[in-house]
Amino acid sequence: MKIKTDGIIFDMDGTIWDNTPVFAASWERACKEMGYDCKFTTETLKGLFGKTMTDIADACIPDENPQKRYATLHLCEEYEMLDLGKSEVDTCYKGLGETLKALSKRVKLYIVSNCQSGYIETFLQRSGLGDLFTDYICYGDNGLGKADNIKGLVQKNGIKSPVYVGDIQSDKDACDKAGVDFIWAAYGYGKTMDSYVAKIEDITELNEIIE
Repeated sequence: MKIKTDGIIFDMDGTIWDNTPVFAASWERACKEMGYDCKFTTETLKGLFGKTMTDIADACIPDENPQKRYATLHLCEEYEMLDLGKSEVDTCYKGLGETLKALSKRVKLYIVSNCQSGYIETFLQRSGLGDLFTDYICYGDNGLGKADNIKGLVQKNGIKSPVYVGDIQSDKDACDKAGVDFIWAAYGYGKTMDSYVAKIEDITELNEIIE
């Protein structure tokens, strides 16, 4: 099946890269400094990523005080960025660069994520692929959820036939609300998906299904 689109919008974690091996230690260190004895594994984080940062804090920080929960999550974010900056590990999925370069020659590329401010910029700089993307937006920039940010980006850039590539059910739910077709990155964090216009088992397969 070939998909015709004038704009591919990408999710971040579980779709274009996987930083959970780096971030598990970041989260444990941050929580310890805030007085919590929390353990995080790559699988734990894969189950949390994709939610907004406040929802993640509510789900994993054991404190009735919301201010302290969110302050702890903010420290987790700080240590994420710090540790990612120090890491020399290539956390992008294999074949990402070649795939995006090929796609960018015939369609515009975008990013919409529920991540913190600066996270997308870190990916663009770290990967060396920043010049391939036309626009991007995230929850940390404006406090809006993924559905609203997808709709806003589509409208801002005049995308007529957008398609979103994501890995978890909440990505698909946001696409339903935004009226955008969804491609499931089944190699990512999500185990099941209720529906999709296409399914890819490897990021490189995306180049084969986009006209």
